[in-house]
Amino acid sequence: MSSREDDALAQAAVAALIRQLELAPKPGLPDPRDLGARATRRDHRALRWSAKALEPGLAAMAAAARRTGAATPELRAELGAIGRSTEHSVGLAGGGHRGALWVLGLLVAGVALEPAAKGAEVAAAAKRIAAYQDRGVPRRPSRGSSVSAKYGAAGARGEARAGLPHVRRALDALGAARSAGTPEPQARLDALLTVMSTLQDTELLHTAGPLGLRQVQAGARGVLEAGGTASEAGRRALAELDADLQDRGWSPRGSGALLAGALFVDSLPVPVPVSSGARDRSSNSRMQHP
Repeated sequence: MSSREDDALAQAAVAALIRQLELAPKPGLPDPRDLGARATRRDHRALRWSAKALEPGLAAMAAAARRTGAATPELRAELGAIGRSTEHSVGLAGGGHRGALWVLGLLVAGVALEPAAKGAEVAAAAKRIAAYQDRGVPRRPSRGSSVSAKYGAAGARGEARAGLPHVRRALDALGAARSAGTPEPQARLDALLTVMSTLQDTELLHTAGPLGLRQVQAGARGVLEAGGTASEAGRRALAELDADLQDRGWSPRGSGALLAGALFVDSLPVPVPVSSGARDRSSNSRMQHP
C-alpha cells in the first residue's frame, strides 16, 4: 500500500462521515436542518468543514499501520499520538468528531493492515489493534471513560475491543434494508436506529442517565418495529422521537460515529485515484500501441 492509497483511505473515511452528517432527519443529531445550530447546538456547516481536518491524521494512521504491518503495542501507541494531534487540528477547524475519529481511525488502520478485508474482517482487524493499551493516553480520565466506569457501560474502548459490534449491526441493517428495496437514505436511517436501539451511548448516559438512555433505545426500536423510516408509520414514529430528543437536548453522538464507520466499511474497496502523470503515460501508451 502506497502513500496514495493511504490518502485514498482517509478521503473515503471523511466522505463517509460527511454522508452521515448529510443524512436527515437524524433524531438528536446535527443534520442539514441545523444550518444555524438551532436545535442540536452544532452548526451543520461547521461540522462539515471541520470533518475535512480529519483527513491528514487518518492518512497518517493508515501509513503507520502499513509501515508496522501488524497490530502491536507500538502501533496502538502511534495511533493514539496521531489521534491526539488530529483532535487538536480538528479543534482549530471548529471542533467535533472525536468519536468518529476513534472509530474511523481504527477502521482505516485495520484496512491498511488487511487491504483485502471487508465487513466483519475490517472490524476484526480494528479489534486486534484496540486490544492494546495506549501507553501515551493522558492520566486524567476522559468524560466517556468516567461515565463508562460509573454505569458499567462498554464505552468507545469496550466497543472497539469487542470488534465494533454496532458497526457490524449497522452493516447488516444496511444490507437487509437494501435487499427489501428500501431507498438508500432510509436504509441508512434504519441502520442508525438499529445502532441507537442497543448502544450504551456514554453521551446519553452523561446527559440523560440510564432511564433516558433506555427511553431513547425504546424510541429507536419503536421506529423500526413500525416498519422503518420508509413506512408512513415509521416516519411518524421517527418525527416523534426526533422532536422529543430535540426538546430534551439529548444527543446519541456515539451512534452517529458508528454509522460513519459502517458507511466507510460499506464503501470498501476504496478506488485509488490515478495521478495525472500516470494517466498521461497510459494515454500515450494506448496511442502508440493501438
